[in-house]
Amino acid sequence: MADNNAVSFQKVSKNYHNIEALKEISFNVEKGSFFGLLGPNGAGKSTLINAMSGLVTPTSGEIFVNGSHTIRDYRQARKSLGLVPQELISDPFFSIKELLRIQSGYFGLKGKQQQNWTDELLERLSLADKRNAITNELSGGMKRRVLIAMALVHKPEVIVLDEPTAGVDVDLRKTLWEFTKELHQQGHTIILTTHYLEEAEALCEKVAILQNGELKALERVTDLVSKHAFRYVRVSLVANEQNNDYNQLDKNLKERVDSHSATEIVFKIEKELSLNKFSQWLSICKFKIKDISTRDATLEEAFLDLTGAKK
Repeated sequence: MADNNAVSFQKVSKNYHNIEALKEISFNVEKGSFFGLLGPNGAGKSTLINAMSGLVTPTSGEIFVNGSHTIRDYRQARKSLGLVPQELISDPFFSIKELLRIQSGYFGLKGKQQQNWTDELLERLSLADKRNAITNELSGGMKRRVLIAMALVHKPEVIVLDEPTAGVDVDLRKTLWEFTKELHQQGHTIILTTHYLEEAEALCEKVAILQNGELKALERVTDLVSKHAFRYVRVSLVANEQNNDYNQLDKNLKERVDSHSATEIVFKIEKELSLNKFSQWLSICKFKIKDISTRDATLEEAFLDLTGAKK
């Protein structure tokens, strides 16, 4: 594996009886990158993450984390990886402080320096005043914070965030991303899975898109979006105008409508279609137009077109 790769997937397949969850997945995640692993439900994202973290054994293929084989050199591979899973923690026996001490012990970490780091984690994740609480007593958002602290307790070089903001409030989302950006700036490799594609677009430099267990795309976010064949034109209409009748749209416009309401129509038009031609079609209508604006596609729109998924 090349030295500049934090994670390398090499023809990774996973079968569950007659179901092919992963089909010879191959790609690399460069060290120090902020990488997005995207795909619709059932695409194989969680299976791939579980295989990387040792929770699932691939049917075939190999995975390396910081050069360590996840099966032959599993101890070093685990040490290099910190996973924040989707499932929330619920432990009726141990406090947060005790869970972090136990988690540190799994990696042979102890002493004043390690205690200082766990204390910092508790402060940064707003858990300091809950350090003696049992996780069963915590809200879902607080449990998510504990999971993050447990994943970071051994200062892993590669951090995997599996749907970290699913169902959390705005404050936690902001706290998480500020902390994650700092870790990235310090040199950590971040791998993110999320259904909030605006997050992936804002944070990730490169993304892999899975669908039905196959790798559909591996691109820099800017390149993936720029390859999208369409642009979007937003036409704002004067409210409560009788002339704003959607049914009077020219057929060329009607077939390019992406969404519409009483005060707005968004058109999805081919990049090669001239705006002059679009304006000619629009001028035939008797709409009372308030404003017109254009924009390129978002990552979400490129993703939906690539996977055939619906909004």
